[in-house]
Amino acid sequence: MNDNNIFAARMNELYGLIEYHADLYYNKDNPEISDSEYDSLVRELNQLEKDYPQFARKDFLTHKVGGVPNDLFAKVNHEVPMLSLDNVFDFDELENFFGRINLTSDFTCEMKIDGLAVSLIYEDGNFIRGATRGNGHVGEDLTSNLMLIDSLPKKLINPPSGKIEVRGEVLMTLERFNNINKIREENGETPFANPRNAAAGTLRQSERNNHIIKERGLDIFLYYLVDAEKLGINTQFEALNWLSEHGLPTQKAFEFCKTLDDVEKFISKWENERHKLNYVTDGVVIKFNDLTQWQKIGSTSHAPKWAVAFKYPPEEAKTKILEIKISVGRTGVLTPVAVLEPVRLGGTQVQRAGLHNADDIARKDIRVGDVVKVRKAAEIIPEVVEVDKSARTGGEKIFTMPERCPFCNSEIVKIPGEVAFRCPNRASCPAQLKESIKYFASRDGMNIKGLGNRLASNLVDAGKVKTLSDIYKLKFEDWITLDKVRERMANFVLSQLELSKSRPFVNLLTALGIRDVGKNAASLLVEHFGNIDALINASEEEISSIEGIGSVIAKSVHEFFRNEENLILIENFRNLGFNLSTSRGDSAIAESGKGLNNQIFVFTGTLSTMTREEAGEKVKSLGGKVSNSVSSKTDFVVAGDKAGSKLKKAETLGIKILSEQEFLNVIQF
Repeated sequence: MNDNNIFAARMNELYGLIEYHADLYYNKDNPEISDSEYDSLVRELNQLEKDYPQFARKDFLTHKVGGVPNDLFAKVNHEVPMLSLDNVFDFDELENFFGRINLTSDFTCEMKIDGLAVSLIYEDGNFIRGATRGNGHVGEDLTSNLMLIDSLPKKLINPPSGKIEVRGEVLMTLERFNNINKIREENGETPFANPRNAAAGTLRQSERNNHIIKERGLDIFLYYLVDAEKLGINTQFEALNWLSEHGLPTQKAFEFCKTLDDVEKFISKWENERHKLNYVTDGVVIKFNDLTQWQKIGSTSHAPKWAVAFKYPPEEAKTKILEIKISVGRTGVLTPVAVLEPVRLGGTQVQRAGLHNADDIARKDIRVGDVVKVRKAAEIIPEVVEVDKSARTGGEKIFTMPERCPFCNSEIVKIPGEVAFRCPNRASCPAQLKESIKYFASRDGMNIKGLGNRLASNLVDAGKVKTLSDIYKLKFEDWITLDKVRERMANFVLSQLELSKSRPFVNLLTALGIRDVGKNAASLLVEHFGNIDALINASEEEISSIEGIGSVIAKSVHEFFRNEENLILIENFRNLGFNLSTSRGDSAIAESGKGLNNQIFVFTGTLSTMTREEAGEKVKSLGGKVSNSVSSKTDFVVAGDKAGSKLKKAETLGIKILSEQEFLNVIQF
């Protein structure tokens, strides 16, 4: 085979690989390789296309934008195409990119957000339509789903008249991503590969399942104002400030850079600083600041010539797997964890890496003693990328999942159709009990401040707690005998436990840790059944008929209340005086539509008498509504200590502001 045939064959191979992985990324939100690995394939193909243009496919997707719009959603034509960005990987490439069109000064630098690109249309300040980028010319209409993102304003502050279009990225914060993946692993589900795919998959829910959007809590940042010149805006820096001033959320990590040297300083500064952000960034977007020149500079069919993305190199390191340990979550799922020789990665020392499940270990052929490449997936979670099989000595040990739980010695089970192995001993497995206590005391649960990981472990290890209700039977003397618990801490936890007894029914139902039941599903169940007894006696069919619940959650709920130990636990909570129903007075007000009569409340700052979540639940029980963002439709903003930007926005819009005491008077708490 001559050289030309060799390169033609390699190009055909790359076309197939890139097409396959692009489909997984753009259309299925389920990638198999990292962004850097995909970029490497594209760069190799681009170089081969330059060297051997006779074999190039001019219509290939690398010369186009994005993916294929999903038939599940209506199509939207973009009046102005939504282009992608070309990438550069070092400062020489950056200078060459702008040097080709003689741009050497006046740039805006913005951190590159790893999310799902969307376009939003506002008419006289009101949000009327939102769509994905799709193939750049035609996207998917996701208006109803985008409406469920709390940080997306439904009405602009001081809105201009007529139509405006803004563009940005829907994203999932790292905090939410980590929490969701933890729950997915506990439920025996495959964790999301990264926040971008979690956000994209969440936003593309069908109408029947779009409650998931609210439950997972997506966010959005805007960075592009289409036809900004019509509003008298002439630079990208001005456009970003205009977006923020009108209530559209923008990231704070952007800066005007006079020269390319300033651009390089910004890139260098944020290479480490980006790890402090609560969202994923994999580079910096550099745009020529003068909007009036964008059209003259022009674009290719794929990307503009006035902007480029500088991609940071992936942070990876080699180390050795010393051991594979097993952790057990609150639902009994066994998760293997690699114990590593300490290695520096992303500015921190890494000693552990998640291995997800036995199938993942087998697929990557990971063994104890292997030298492996690790990286921080999604900029924060250490993961094993691959094994260096050339470094094997023959002494490596193949890992197999244990047959018995390492914490309670119960026989492990594997349910058909699941990747997870489970310990079925929910009643007395100490590992599950520790995780259950932590979840029970969490913010969405009973919100018991002070009862965290260390105390939960101490309680179980000391044999003081066998079931969740036992926590409430402990006396002062029991608490101060625990390791590092002093009088002040003991009194604080006791006061928090007493306070938690009066939390709303929905908090208790969430705190029980029923598989697949989070705060949103618990709210739907409480709203439908009203009390615990009606829920216990409900059939699986009745539960699944509730809009937003579905068969999976219904099965979990029905099975939970068929378990005798769980019924005993409920009776214990009843005897302790917990709320096991919505109060009759509150229900009557809510059902009659009186009381707060659908008035909308927004909370900002810290309340001293209750949490903002508890205040919100009280508002809902009295027939009101709660929003996370201030708009012209807001009736009241309740300002606690250290109130933030929502207070300023309320003052600008002339919305009634209540102090905490005034709020208590309104609800007669």
